[in-house]
Amino acid sequence: MALDQLSAILACAILTALAILQAALTAGAPLGRLAWGGGHTVLPSKLRLASGASIVLYALFAYTALAKAALAPPLIDETVTSVATWVLTAYFALGIVMNGISRSKPERLIMTPTVLVLTALYLILASN
Repeated sequence: MALDQLSAILACAILTALAILQAALTAGAPLGRLAWGGGHTVLPSKLRLASGASIVLYALFAYTALAKAALAPPLIDETVTSVATWVLTAYFALGIVMNGISRSKPERLIMTPTVLVLTALYLILASN
């Protein structure tokens, strides 16, 4: 298996785990310290809606990884797929900083390394 394909599959696994977390948050699970700045144990309605929307985004992020690794058809065309992969790499890199400065210790300890790994995986994808 090629490195880009392995990176895409690992990224999809992590994004699936994050989508499951967001689904639990949307359903009212007391895991709010892991997301959205960690200010709530159970998310309020607006953040539950945001968690639901993030599930859709994670699916798009995963599809982008698969498309970049030629495991799915490209987004519109290969140029759009390449640009989207670089944008997601930058997005995840920003997530390292944002999670790293969170006031929530659980968010810092769990989500910072998670987005660090996603950044590395998308950087591998973007570079190929």
